[in-house]
Amino acid sequence: MNTFAREADALAMAPLLNCLLREAALPASEPASEPAAGRAVHRLRATGRLLRVRTGHRSGAPELWTGTTWQPVRHSGLIDLAAQEMRAVTGHSNAALAAEMTAGREVVEALLAARSRTVPPDSVWLRSEQALVMGHPYHPAPKARSGGGPPGSWLRYAPETHARFPLVLLGVREDAAVDDGDTRAVDTLGRAPDGYRLLPVHPWQFDLTRHLPAVRAAFTEGRLVHLGHTPWDARATASVRTVHVPGGAERPGASGDLFLKFSLEVQITNDVRRIRRHELRHVRRTDPLVTAAFRAMGDPAAWLSERGYRTVRGLEETFPVLVRDGLDEHLLPGATALLAAALTEGFDGDPLDRLTDPLLWWSAYLDRVVPPVLEAYARHGIAVECHLQNTLIAVGPDGLPVQALFRDAEGARAIPATPREAAWQRLTYCLVVNNLTGIADALTQRFPAAAEALWSLARQAVQRCDKELGLPAAENLLAAATVPCKANLLSRWIDADGTEPCYVPVPNPLVGHP
Repeated sequence: MNTFAREADALAMAPLLNCLLREAALPASEPASEPAAGRAVHRLRATGRLLRVRTGHRSGAPELWTGTTWQPVRHSGLIDLAAQEMRAVTGHSNAALAAEMTAGREVVEALLAARSRTVPPDSVWLRSEQALVMGHPYHPAPKARSGGGPPGSWLRYAPETHARFPLVLLGVREDAAVDDGDTRAVDTLGRAPDGYRLLPVHPWQFDLTRHLPAVRAAFTEGRLVHLGHTPWDARATASVRTVHVPGGAERPGASGDLFLKFSLEVQITNDVRRIRRHELRHVRRTDPLVTAAFRAMGDPAAWLSERGYRTVRGLEETFPVLVRDGLDEHLLPGATALLAAALTEGFDGDPLDRLTDPLLWWSAYLDRVVPPVLEAYARHGIAVECHLQNTLIAVGPDGLPVQALFRDAEGARAIPATPREAAWQRLTYCLVVNNLTGIADALTQRFPAAAEALWSLARQAVQRCDKELGLPAAENLLAAATVPCKANLLSRWIDADGTEPCYVPVPNPLVGHP
């Protein structure tokens, strides 16, 4: 097994193992001898199988108890073990998900090989966006690209390979154009002929859909015309289907940078990343409310507004483009934005690598992230999907957090359109289980003795918000023994709708700290 294959096996195994232990296992005792240093034993609830794993920031090196000895398990064996457990739990098989797990590991190997031949960008923010080679640490197949074709057809668009590429430019005839909100930024990306409006398209999406009968008919009828490509490159960001369009010298005449979010006929994690009509409507209803909430708070925290979209009548879900605010208009002077999710994987320029005082850094992080999220909910009825991939943390020259920026109106929920209980459950998962736990684990990896103090500070941060906001849900959170956790393995195994996943209770890390 070559170096890339060994690394891919470890990187693909960690999130699947995390899912299995979180959703289907209980702590158990060592059956044969004294506990091995740095390892922990777990019993799978349904099948009773015993797993021993390396402990720490990233679980790994699993071993299966055969009755007499511990047998090392590779990624393929872990897939079999997960399938046996899920069949025992649900009574159903899911060969498609098992195949997706296998394919996801092959994708990681392809990414590692391609990444080794590329040059990272100069921008530390962009390096953070493109750092997620392992991906979601609690998903059975975070890097699978189902429906996207072989790696050779899409590696040039992958953020993990530091991709940058021109966008396809189409013209959509004015009577076939659908606009909602502020789409003026789209018109600055090029020039459309008379009677047409400009429509940028992700080149991967264009490759996947250009031969569909409905798309070919649109070109034949003149509703769409091909105008070529942008003379400048867009940059791939962590979500794959969202790209960054630079401003300044790289795009002369532009007033600033921006983000563009597209449909992509590819399943990534839990969903095919096609922007549905109802999602477009949801964004236009919700984004103005979130924007107003953040404006009213007057906090350094910022919301990257999705101010409008343009698409094609009859192909609304195939070629939509959502315009999202860039960083330039929101970032504090002298601050550098970083993708929070990248702090859990590491990257060149990671401020955690030069920390000497984790508690000082963590306190600043909590002060930037927790208050705006809870205030948006308490005072404005907005549940921001503040998981790590939707959170940017801006740091000053000393590396300390000075600002949080949040994004993705598709995941935001407004009350009463979304029931309060459901909105709070999603918010609690995103903030406590995904965001704070992920960053606290990354800090604990570097400073093991700080674990208890980290969660004591987190509890104090929530208590301060509760005192200021009078939020009963926050008070209940501080007293709850468990918190809801999204169960990605179980949800995918039973083919749950991506917007209505299963949740399992996990121990509340905010409990038991002074």
